[in-house]
Amino acid sequence: MRKSIDNRITTALASEYIEEPSAIIDETIHQLELYLKGELKVFRLPILLAGTDFQKKVWNALSEIPWGTTNSYLDLSKKLGNDNAIRAVASANGANAISIIIPCHRIIGSDGKLVGYAGGLNAKKRLLELEGSYPVNNQLSLSF
Repeated sequence: MRKSIDNRITTALASEYIEEPSAIIDETIHQLELYLKGELKVFRLPILLAGTDFQKKVWNALSEIPWGTTNSYLDLSKKLGNDNAIRAVASANGANAISIIIPCHRIIGSDGKLVGYAGGLNAKKRLLELEGSYPVNNQLSLSF
């Protein structure tokens, strides 16, 4: 999905990617390194979301899920006020261009299984282990 996400962002922002040094990129790398060491639990970065209004609502809701906890697609749908929006929430979750920073890895299946993660389920498992939320309810397992 990388190409479609990149196209969505450049179109929404009427911009193009330019590779050059940047203080915000340096700070993002620094915060990601701290996160991966378990020393940072909340990212403090300016974020400009590029997506539909619904996607932005989902991504903002994802950002509110605290370190070390998980929610299900159903939980997130309920939080957004529509119990039947599970597939739309899952789709918006998958369109998240800045996973880890917007923690889509904290979304699991209602049955406690690991489901859907663009970075792969092994990466999702490792991130949840880092945060101390794997296994969830001692029943979390990989689901393919």
